[in-house]
Amino acid sequence: MATVMELVKESEVQWVGQPLKRKEDPRLITGLGKFVDDVKLPGLAFASILRSPYASAKIKRVDVSRAEKAPGVICTLTGSDVSKLTDPFLQISSAPANKVKDYCLAVDKVHFVGEPVAAVVAETRAEAEDAMELIEVDYEPEEHVLDARKALEKDAPLVHEQVGSNLVFHGKWDYGDIEDAIRKADRVVNAKLHFHRFSSTPIENNGVVVNYDRATGFLNIYCNNQMPMFCIPWLSFGLKFPSNKIRMITGDIGGGFGTKIISYPYIALICLLSMKAKRPVKWTEDRREHMFANHGNERSFDVEVPVKKDGTILGFKVSAFDDCGAYTRYEPAGATIWAQVSPGVYHFPNLKVDFFQVMTNKAPVGPNRGYSRMQHLWMIERTVDIIAKELGLDPADVRLKNYVRSDEMPYVTPSGGIYDGGDYSESLRKAMKLIDYDGLREEQARARKSGKLIGIGIATAVDSGTNNFGQVKIITDDNPFSGNSEAARVSIDGLGQFQVGLGTVPQGQGHETFAAQIVADEFGINPDQITVLSGFDSAINPYSHQSGSYASRSAVMGTGALLGATKKLKEKVAMIAAHLMKTLPENISFSEGNVVDKQTGKKMPIWQIANVAWVNNVLLPEGMEPGLVALNFWRPNFTLPDEKWRLNQTLTYSYQTHIAAIELDPESGKFKILRYVIVDDCGTQINPMIVEGQVHGAAAHGIGAAMFEEFNYDENGQLNSNTFIDYLVPSAVEIPHLITGHLEIPSLFAPKGIRGVGEGGGTPLGAISNAVEDALAPFGLQITDSHQNPQHIHKLIREKISKLNQVR
Repeated sequence: MATVMELVKESEVQWVGQPLKRKEDPRLITGLGKFVDDVKLPGLAFASILRSPYASAKIKRVDVSRAEKAPGVICTLTGSDVSKLTDPFLQISSAPANKVKDYCLAVDKVHFVGEPVAAVVAETRAEAEDAMELIEVDYEPEEHVLDARKALEKDAPLVHEQVGSNLVFHGKWDYGDIEDAIRKADRVVNAKLHFHRFSSTPIENNGVVVNYDRATGFLNIYCNNQMPMFCIPWLSFGLKFPSNKIRMITGDIGGGFGTKIISYPYIALICLLSMKAKRPVKWTEDRREHMFANHGNERSFDVEVPVKKDGTILGFKVSAFDDCGAYTRYEPAGATIWAQVSPGVYHFPNLKVDFFQVMTNKAPVGPNRGYSRMQHLWMIERTVDIIAKELGLDPADVRLKNYVRSDEMPYVTPSGGIYDGGDYSESLRKAMKLIDYDGLREEQARARKSGKLIGIGIATAVDSGTNNFGQVKIITDDNPFSGNSEAARVSIDGLGQFQVGLGTVPQGQGHETFAAQIVADEFGINPDQITVLSGFDSAINPYSHQSGSYASRSAVMGTGALLGATKKLKEKVAMIAAHLMKTLPENISFSEGNVVDKQTGKKMPIWQIANVAWVNNVLLPEGMEPGLVALNFWRPNFTLPDEKWRLNQTLTYSYQTHIAAIELDPESGKFKILRYVIVDDCGTQINPMIVEGQVHGAAAHGIGAAMFEEFNYDENGQLNSNTFIDYLVPSAVEIPHLITGHLEIPSLFAPKGIRGVGEGGGTPLGAISNAVEDALAPFGLQITDSHQNPQHIHKLIREKISKLNQVR
């Protein structure tokens, strides 16, 4: 069989690379999409959740008696109930942080404002919400801590007393000889930087409908979790419920960006409520609830960089303090994931990172577009501009001097990452040409003479994708995770119709389209002839236990799995065709819905082969089983970390260069984007239209974070920005016209040379931070925060002017 597979000629590429309209779009733009809130089951009841008003407090009493007597109420649930019915959720931390006890409702104590305390189920959502307000809770407020550095102090309040510390993880990455580099440097550049707390705001919030089927013992879960096969083990252990009786179903999902990975505590809660109510139960998160659900990691840095006077970077010495909030629901994975891109796009041999991840009394963090890497990459890009400024060099020249060169690919980073191709210098040069960099600098100089402040900022970031779960063994070798895998099933039914199933869980990335393009090329047919199952159903879709959409993996992993499945299926079709056409399998090719004998030119439609395989199976070759179904599991060739924590933590490394030009008003601190350019390289583009959409979406996400979006806490641990009045999300009006360009340098390792795309949401934070500092150059100000708040900028300007006046 293997010999035949090698001999069956691959059909000529036709559909990969074409900007086809997405197959998903007609149902979505005509209102026919089916989202979790559209799920309606007989006897459906509704849940509402009571949340903590305190950042830290003991729970002295929870009284649900009035709520249980309210109209329409079916049942209630408290933390005391949960502690008897369930076990704490699994932890991947090493000791003592693995002692964190995380339940779906607070047990004995609340740890952040917004933590669920009790829940109620009623006949309608309105009745559930009214009854929820009747639940009485007596709290005893305690001291809280809101800053990662302060949380490490000896007398800091403990977020979880049983842990005995607020420290989740402390790790040291040390490569080369940074101290020697510091001694030999012409100059050492120092900076203290802060990456702010923000998140994603998908158009659809979290939601779940659970129907506990008492007849079969199945938990049927309809949800919009984007990584259900990660979720099921957490539910199984926490609920003490067999995993082979948990069915998870997703339909259309209105965006995820990582925030819908750690929704498992809410799913577990609704499972318990469905079992207690003996009814299907729905919970749909409102926008304010979503603001407490999943934040991106907040991180501060102490940076020391030895450089030569010509701008050569000799290394980075960094202390990082990561605030993961009150629970470690996906952490401390983020404490290692940044090392996927340890040097960014730069070639320096010496790197030392002292990394602390710390719990505070803020909302828990979890994956968010560019998870953990964007903080690290922003720090590097911000520092490169500070270096250029201190040395009196153009930041573009400093980058071009220090980029990893294209002739060094595949490039091995200090931490063991293997960059899979690309040309960072060409990316920057192309972006500079698109924005007319030299002309813009001249315009900037003229504007400053007339009092106008124009700033230009550059950032180049690596968009790593298809992660190696072996990276969590850095945390503790006891973690039973490594590598990555994905599944695909391709079938041809008795009428010759193609169907594809994937383990990936789409949230708008166009999986139905790209999968059809891949399979169409392999069989020489039109993508419209292929049906790709929408959504995900663990009882129907093929899957591995690492299936899902996260870490820019779906196109790469899905393609790998699809190519394996189509190869198996083509092999069988070729053998049947050769038998019927009295030729050899190696003579069979595929074209326009037919199998073709290359020697004689004789054709036979694929539907006729399918008829023989399924229905007229007496005509099959002797000993061949009926049917045309191929299932394939694909995994990259990953390894485990060595004794210095070196490993290739991800398979592909896309990259983007962004250049922003802004104009800043010194009287108000406000600024506007004048021009914005992006050059992206995600390797071979399966569908350029989808790539363009992902590039625009990631840019909008990052621009929003840089200019508008910030989670701000007051001294009492109250989240001030908990609605769209205070947490500002940019609309199409605020996002500038984006000038885009592309390189298409194939990946050296991934199937068909493709890479992930869409995780580049962190790149605008670097470009805009650098542009703001460049605009403020006449004041000699340094930008140290990733969020460019006009009020803060205005304050910096006023303080600088005041100091200058005092000197005079």
